[in-house]
Amino acid sequence: MTSSGRWSSLFLELIRRTACDLPSDVERALKRLRRREPAESHSRWVLDTLLANVRLAREGQRPLCQDTGAPHFYLTLPPGLDERPLVEAAQRAVAAATRAGFLRRNTISTLTGREVADNRGEGLPDFHIERHSTSTIEIWLLLKGGGSENVSRQYALPEPSLGAQRDWGGVRACVLDALVRAQGMGCPPAILGVCVGGDRASGYLQARRQLLRPLDEPSPVPLLARFEREWLRDAERLGIGPMGFGGRGAVMGLKIGWLDRLPASFFVSIAYMCWACRRRGFQARRDGSGVRWQ
Repeated sequence: MTSSGRWSSLFLELIRRTACDLPSDVERALKRLRRREPAESHSRWVLDTLLANVRLAREGQRPLCQDTGAPHFYLTLPPGLDERPLVEAAQRAVAAATRAGFLRRNTISTLTGREVADNRGEGLPDFHIERHSTSTIEIWLLLKGGGSENVSRQYALPEPSLGAQRDWGGVRACVLDALVRAQGMGCPPAILGVCVGGDRASGYLQARRQLLRPLDEPSPVPLLARFEREWLRDAERLGIGPMGFGGRGAVMGLKIGWLDRLPASFFVSIAYMCWACRRRGFQARRDGSGVRWQ
């Protein structure tokens, strides 16, 4: 197999694993939430249903959700490596995954209102490319559905309606307000990616990038790690519960990042992710050999 063919096959396998097999840390979080909800409660029933869905999708190699999401690829490459062959391989894999049923026809032309048959449209799939000093290639895929995207939010502090000032108390108010506004929409139990700072564009991109972090990985910044723990407990007290049926399990993860900002701006960007947090990654050599799945 040529290097080009190897990369196309790797990207197709990445899409299959991401669409059909929930990451183990997310599945463990769902099980923890289930144990905490009362027997015979609506919240326990919802979580039982979600876990059954996880098992059936894995066994049948079928997508976890009918909304197979927008593909967001994150490529971290060695210096000097031309990214174009990798992007082209990913594009071919998206088309092949659509034909195979791992992705539904999930892209709409904004100009015509018609579906894009192979999911290769203007700006979709989405690619983010960075460089690092090592010789390996690292690639991640996040599939983010429309329901969770619709309840993602961005705030500009101060926010008088929340009594939120330009401080950490104001950031907390925004995070909890986003959950209250979402309620059962966006298909909780949710994972929230938060970015404090940046501008309107960079803040949301950084917030969404937080969704790639494992749930059991706290922020390396002690202050943010503390807020991740504390605000997650605060979110439980809202009583929204899985799918909005009530209970403690509306959120199973909160990941906070930051960017520096201009004096005039203080944005809080929140990327809301549904229970089906579909993210997978791998590392490989330049020729696509030596693959290590993550």
